[in-house]
Amino acid sequence: MQAIGLDGITAAQANDAIEIAHRVWWVGHYLEDDPFQCHVYLIEHGDQSVLFDPGSALTFRHTLRKIGQVIPFGHIRYFVCHHQDPDITGALPLIDQIVDRDDAVIVTHWRAEALLRHYGLSLPFWRVEDHDWALDLGGRCLEFAFTPYAHFPGAYVTFDGTTGTLFSSDLFGGFTDGFSLVARDESYFEHLRPFHEHYIPGRDILQNALAAIRKFPLKLIAPQHGSLIPEHLIGFMVEHLGLLECGLYLMASHDSNISRLMTLNRALRDFTETMILTRDFQDIARALFDIVNRFLSVSRLEFYARAPNGEIVLLSPENRYRGRVEVDVPPVLRPFLERCEPCDLSEGASSPSASGPVVLPPGALGDERSVLVLPLGFYPESVIGALALLTLEQPLAGLEGHEKVINQMTDPLQVAVEREVLHRTLDQERQRFYETSIRDPLTGLFTRYYMQETLRRLLDLNDRDPHASVGVALLDLDHFKNVNDLFGHGTGDLVLRTLAECLVRVLRPSDLAVRLGGEEFAVFVMGVDLDSLENMADRLRLSVSVLRLGPPLGNRGITASFGVAVRAPGETLAAFLERADRALYRAKEGGRNRVCRADPP
Repeated sequence: MQAIGLDGITAAQANDAIEIAHRVWWVGHYLEDDPFQCHVYLIEHGDQSVLFDPGSALTFRHTLRKIGQVIPFGHIRYFVCHHQDPDITGALPLIDQIVDRDDAVIVTHWRAEALLRHYGLSLPFWRVEDHDWALDLGGRCLEFAFTPYAHFPGAYVTFDGTTGTLFSSDLFGGFTDGFSLVARDESYFEHLRPFHEHYIPGRDILQNALAAIRKFPLKLIAPQHGSLIPEHLIGFMVEHLGLLECGLYLMASHDSNISRLMTLNRALRDFTETMILTRDFQDIARALFDIVNRFLSVSRLEFYARAPNGEIVLLSPENRYRGRVEVDVPPVLRPFLERCEPCDLSEGASSPSASGPVVLPPGALGDERSVLVLPLGFYPESVIGALALLTLEQPLAGLEGHEKVINQMTDPLQVAVEREVLHRTLDQERQRFYETSIRDPLTGLFTRYYMQETLRRLLDLNDRDPHASVGVALLDLDHFKNVNDLFGHGTGDLVLRTLAECLVRVLRPSDLAVRLGGEEFAVFVMGVDLDSLENMADRLRLSVSVLRLGPPLGNRGITASFGVAVRAPGETLAAFLERADRALYRAKEGGRNRVCRADPP
């Protein structure tokens, strides 16, 4: 008999009973090459002693010997079975034969009793739910907590308040290589992870079970499988266990490889977290590329998506997944993006499904490698709205064995691409509305609203730096009212568009041309003095005067009058424009088709 220590108990030392807490003993047996090690525990309490999960017929003779090192076997009254699996209850028929006391019972839940009675035992059953989920040993009380479906409907755990030990059944169990009675550090969680991810049906079940045990002041966790968890590791294990996604076998109907399913499970979790935490699709695509490569060898990832306006957008590494409108879609991909029948890919290759993935053979897209195409439908009536294309480094013989994995990828991919397309569409709509608000719909020149927003920044700059001058040339078409009256407003609109085209043609890209309203326009120029501004305005006047308009104006010309001003630092926009407007008025009064300078402020 030995006392527990974190320095480690060897397999050789495990030939004897080991005291893991005060009068609590490990009396199990290590089977070589069995990662599913099963533990048996004994509470020593006189003739009211308790044996937890007696074990299988393969190990019971060793357990019986170790019990004898602590107490006579006849002192055991209670045989606790947390569930009915044969690895922990296979020894019951042997126990049934050697128990010679009338008050001995099998402690279990009614759901396990329904199966255990098929052993044909003479020992009676003591159901935990019929005794208020507690067992008084006389000076020592055991509490039971219901943890249904972890891993079977009637699962429960036992807490010994005297030592703070939780006999946790399958909870906190783990797969271990070799004998390891006590978990040494946080790295033991990686032994717990595969056990729970494949053994517990779902995360909500695991969360419910953890909630049931959090009420206990735990000092030691004694699971049926794996290693004991000492007090300093309990908080860490409970916290991280609650973050696991469980139900691995739901992910692949034909795949029982736990390692591969765990890889997929982590990949999906990581991708979901990336989508939640990351807005930039470029980052999402890069993260997805790394995640996919955990179980498929992929050299390239790109997407085709159909926007609500009908445009096909290509999101690829070359455009950093920002997207560009793709007019020339490869013919082999069109059936996925359009409502039409799929076409043959090549000799011996299957046609693409309107809803499922397909592997395009080498050469189908001009590449020597195979390409996995995942249709992603996010429009009404299951219309295919996007495609994910994964260029495979290693050819796939077929989709069999990969379909479940691929299908698990489809939903998060679909959400990511749909979100990006919607964001792109909204950005385009915002840009369209913005353009509408800042551009005059008739002439295409900037509006008064945009002028005010832009000049606010330019005037602030002029206030800080007098050399960053701001000049304005106000212009007004001469006798424009006569055009509207004689030829109609349609012809008047033609004249305004012609003038605007002339301004755009003559001005520099840095100059700001604005339609103020009606036939009034303004041109703002940075970094000029009054002489240069006057010369620029005169060039504009001459360019306007040589314009010739066709029918119905009979090849007539138009002229414009100009008033120019340079802003003084600190001058308000209203005062600045008022000075230029007075100069324009003088040009009109002086005979039109001329430029007048504004008086200094």
